[in-house]
Amino acid sequence: MDRRTESLIWMWAFGYFACYAPYSALTKALSRGWLPSTGPTSGLAILPVSVATSVFGMIVFLWATGWWRYASRGVVFGVEIPLPRRSTLASGLCTAVIAATTTLSYTFQGVSIVFAMLLMRGGVLILAPVVDAITGRRVRAMSWAALGLSLSALVVAFLEDGGWQLTTVAIIDIGAYLLGYFLRLQLMSREAKSGDRAETLRFFVEEQLVATPALLLSLVAVACWGEGALGGAVRSGFIDLPRSAALPFAVAIGLLSQGTGVFGGLVLLDGRENSFCVPVNRAASVLAGVVASLCLWALADARLPSVHQLGGAAMLIAAIGALSVPSLRGAWAALGRRAP
Repeated sequence: MDRRTESLIWMWAFGYFACYAPYSALTKALSRGWLPSTGPTSGLAILPVSVATSVFGMIVFLWATGWWRYASRGVVFGVEIPLPRRSTLASGLCTAVIAATTTLSYTFQGVSIVFAMLLMRGGVLILAPVVDAITGRRVRAMSWAALGLSLSALVVAFLEDGGWQLTTVAIIDIGAYLLGYFLRLQLMSREAKSGDRAETLRFFVEEQLVATPALLLSLVAVACWGEGALGGAVRSGFIDLPRSAALPFAVAIGLLSQGTGVFGGLVLLDGRENSFCVPVNRAASVLAGVVASLCLWALADARLPSVHQLGGAAMLIAAIGALSVPSLRGAWAALGRRAP
């Protein structure tokens, strides 16, 4: 892997951070009624418009970059169209679960953005070396150091009073999120993390073609046939939210969510081991969560993250510092070789 290719992951990580900070802040603010002319909006009601917007954003992105050409082709009713393989179909469905559970996690009452991030990101960090072991990848020393810092951040978050008090719905949401990542990381490792750009982009494009459309179709099904509070909330998202002042905010959430899916997926598809790529991805999102929480505190009088939560976030930021050491050394060495 050349130096330029090695450095791309940091550009993707910055894009992930830049989308994730406003995405998480807007989702929390809309759910709590902190935005102008809006009342509290349930997470399920936010999903229809945000997911539909994500589908539109995905199509525009793949067309603008020309990456749609990397997708496999199949013939349906005599017409050749991009057609995902079984592995990318499965990974796309996992990504759909991840997207939905992520948005919902920022709408739970009594759970701050930073705390939700520490739980979900810390859980995936635990999974990273497990997936590397399953798929036969070597874990480097710096990756182990970053993993240790990340796990310490999770412990610090739970040491806070009330750290174990999560609702059943929140626990199910986080569990579904972690299961989605456990399966997705294995599929990525076996099918796409080879260093072959064409194969990586083929996996990425096919996964994108499945994820948000599958999630949108599932929401349509729930709206049509769902009963009780679940079906009612989703139907409200399709019927009532588009006619309310919440519409532009839900659209923005959808576009930013698609941005996190694009940049976050490219970070994870880097050819190096998951114990390297996952902490880069997780640390970038936690840093974004801290920024989002501070913005809500300053602009919407939200509660400031606790010392435990900020301490855990600091440990994850230190993790990305540890991971950057080899790349920084390589960059300095390259500059030294070019110096006269």
